[in-house]
Amino acid sequence: MNALKRTINGLCLCTLLGIMATGITACTPQEKKAETAATEQQPTENQVIKTIMERRSIRKYKPQPVGRDTMQVILNCGINAPNGMNKQSWEIRVVDNPEFINGVTALYTKANPKAAEDPSFKNMFRNAPTVVFIANDPSYDCSQIDCGLLGGNMILSAQSMGIGSCCLGGPARFMKQPEAAEYLKKLNFSEGYELLYCIAFGYPDEAPAAKPRNAEKIKFID
Repeated sequence: MNALKRTINGLCLCTLLGIMATGITACTPQEKKAETAATEQQPTENQVIKTIMERRSIRKYKPQPVGRDTMQVILNCGINAPNGMNKQSWEIRVVDNPEFINGVTALYTKANPKAAEDPSFKNMFRNAPTVVFIANDPSYDCSQIDCGLLGGNMILSAQSMGIGSCCLGGPARFMKQPEAAEYLKKLNFSEGYELLYCIAFGYPDEAPAAKPRNAEKIKFID
């Protein structure tokens, strides 16, 4: 037993001496500050930050549909968003059926004939081949916040896989009009849930530049 203790003590001493020999010491506050500054100067090396900063709202898509396996990954990322008390106060419907998209678009152009005057116009969802409809539970005060976080997760995960997206409010509002009632019914949301917004998904056919952001709206309060 004594021999074992001497061996363990010897190993601990050797480890300590090895650390001292390599010059490893605790960081001083100044060194920590310098390390933080160096990290902040190279944010694009962080893949998450890179994805966020490169994301753009895409309004032109290639006709190639997004595979359902890929969409399932995006949707799983969505439902893993933070949400109040884990209520998960959202419902999601995914439509990649051209008959549905073209059918409701025909009703939209009938009500908004100027929209079809654009020769590039194909459908009311920015010509995207896949649309995700998100409904919230109005009885829960934070439901809209939860649904927003859900969508944020989806568009960022899509971006990371080379898939473009665009959050859309106008088409969702039209879906709730009487003339589109049959298509809203087809989404089959549970009783009490209301369509909040939708997200177009597809492979980008454009590469828009970033629009300026007003950093003056950010303030640190001491």
